[in-house]
Amino acid sequence: MKETSLLVKDIMMRDVVLVSPFATLREAMTLMNKHKVKALIMEKRHEHDAYGILTYTTLLRCIIAEEGDIDLISVYDVAAKPALTVSRELEIKHVARLMVNQGIRRIVVTLNNKLEGVITMDDIVGVILKSVEE
Repeated sequence: MKETSLLVKDIMMRDVVLVSPFATLREAMTLMNKHKVKALIMEKRHEHDAYGILTYTTLLRCIIAEEGDIDLISVYDVAAKPALTVSRELEIKHVARLMVNQGIRRIVVTLNNKLEGVITMDDIVGVILKSVEE
C-alpha cells in the first residue's frame, strides 16, 4: 500500500443534514429517512456553542433500551454534545486513529468553528481499500 497524506477535506462528506436541538426524535427520524442518512448534526444555538451529533445508535438506545417517547424527547436531550470535531486540514491517519481509540464512526469536520462536513470510518476505509487496489 502506498503512503498517502490525504487530508480530511479530501474525503469528507460536505452535504450534512442539520437538525434543531428543539426538534423531537420523531422529527429527527423523519429527516434521517428523508435524506437517507445515519446521523444528523445538531445545530449550534449560538456562535460559541458546540455542535452535537445524533446517530441511529443513539436513537435506538433511547427508544428501545429506555422506552423513550419519540414525541416527547428532544434531540438536545439525547444527542452527543459536544460532538467530537476535527479540522478539515488534519491528515486522515490521525482521524482514523482517533476513531479507533474512541470507538466512534463519525466525526464532525469544522474550520474556524464553522461546520464543514462529516467524516466517517467508511470514508477512510474506502480510501484505504482503493489505495490497496492500485
